[in-house]
Amino acid sequence: MRSFGSDNNSGVHPRMLQAIIDANKDHTVGYGDDDWTREAENAVKKLIGKDDIVPCFVFNGTGANVIALQTCTLPFHSIICASTAHIAVDECGAPTKFTGCALKEITTPDGKLTPELVRPLLHGFGVEHHSQPKVIAISQTTEMGTAYTPDEIKALADLAHEHGMYLFVDGTRIANACAFLNVSVKEMTVDCGVDIFTFGGTKNGLMVGEVLIPLRKELAENIKYYRKQVTQLYSKMRFVSAQFIPYFNEGVWLDNARKSNASAQKLAAEMQKAGVTLTQKVESNAVFFILSEEKTNKLRERYFFYDWDEARNERRLVCSWDTTEKDICKFVKYLLQLISN
Repeated sequence: MRSFGSDNNSGVHPRMLQAIIDANKDHTVGYGDDDWTREAENAVKKLIGKDDIVPCFVFNGTGANVIALQTCTLPFHSIICASTAHIAVDECGAPTKFTGCALKEITTPDGKLTPELVRPLLHGFGVEHHSQPKVIAISQTTEMGTAYTPDEIKALADLAHEHGMYLFVDGTRIANACAFLNVSVKEMTVDCGVDIFTFGGTKNGLMVGEVLIPLRKELAENIKYYRKQVTQLYSKMRFVSAQFIPYFNEGVWLDNARKSNASAQKLAAEMQKAGVTLTQKVESNAVFFILSEEKTNKLRERYFFYDWDEARNERRLVCSWDTTEKDICKFVKYLLQLISN
């Protein structure tokens, strides 16, 4: 089956499988005290140009997000995010359960927070009757497929720091943002004043694994304890971390993101030629569009994908690192048949 349901649905990049196979020899100390994990940590440091960080490898995005937010908060704090944010919509309340914090959600047209949208929520500091704002949390790219520019990220970081807060970036698809904007990871994080961020692997060709990267010393201090408590510490860590060595050192992360982005651009262009209305800018590997319920049901007879906003018949397609031109042509051909009938 080929689908445009999610970049979670694609297979594992062959280079990642080979990295796992290469690590599958002899014995080594568990829980990340091994040569593969050390080399992967060095690859992260080289990628962002900082030697004084302690990368934290975990299984998945929800686990990475929960750990990151725990490091930044106490239970009486609040976390400000877009109403479409993964931490608000798709994590079954895990951030609230593990941090005790209130999530303050902001409705946005494109999934992006701005200082103007956030500023009205920055009140009640020092008042015990109110949860205390502590984190501005953004997704890069957003759940709407849009990408924050470095200037936009810096503006949010400056606002957070002005109020003694942290800026957290859920970077599940940060590779796609870097590919679209043609900027480095360092330019998008370190140089913008980001305090802590995740870098996704699972949606971009890895079998399993994300890496959490704290950029402030106080946020790195307790990460290993939170990782253990939320069951994200893998005993055979080398099979997660080994993938990140070629992922970063050989540029697989960027190659894969460029491929999925290019596929989305091609898919979007063909759909627009067919007269389909797109609802968001295509700035990553996702395409959002309007299609009637009747035609959606017919399309689902051959393809798996998700509804986004059923009230206005908005649907979402996602391309993967292994999406081919043939996949796109077959999908568009069938879509054209449905539209013309």
